[in-house]
Amino acid sequence: MEPITLTTDRLRLRIPVTEDVDAVYAICQDPDIRRWTTVPDPYKREDAEFFADRLVPDGWREDTEYTFVVEPVEGGPLFAAATLSSRGAGVWEVGYWLAKEHRGAGHMTEIVRALAHWAFTGLGCTRLIWRAEVGNTGSRAVAERVGFVVEGVQRAALANKGTLRDAWVGALLPSDFGLPSPLPYLPAPAA
Repeated sequence: MEPITLTTDRLRLRIPVTEDVDAVYAICQDPDIRRWTTVPDPYKREDAEFFADRLVPDGWREDTEYTFVVEPVEGGPLFAAATLSSRGAGVWEVGYWLAKEHRGAGHMTEIVRALAHWAFTGLGCTRLIWRAEVGNTGSRAVAERVGFVVEGVQRAALANKGTLRDAWVGALLPSDFGLPSPLPYLPAPAA
């Protein structure tokens, strides 16, 4: 798929480019981002270069992972990144990080809503999943504000820095956004 740009009232989501390396490198020095996400720790400038110049373009070209960086729609430096990763059979997973000084302003909720809408309308997504290591309350709060239904805990579900960790898991369906699903859905009967 050719890279696209998504916009919300306040934000522009676009593909990262080489010129973003310095900003990505600086933001990923945040110990919380390195702790709760799978970015390398320590995070080197070469990691930011690999992200912008190789990882992101490969994902878009192979239609397996769509990564965006986020900046104010009126212009300004990037302050977030978010990715949709294919899990096969119409299922996608969302992941994200946000610069510390932008937390608490509703930006990530806005970003994830925009990505979810695009996943359902542009990618044929039947189920969008969110996972975060148990204890990552910031990520969980975003997911719940967007409308993800937290379905439970998966044991040893996330590999992060060489260690398997338990993960909260949640899902969002097109119907949660008032959108039709590419496939009919037959929920389990109520118990």
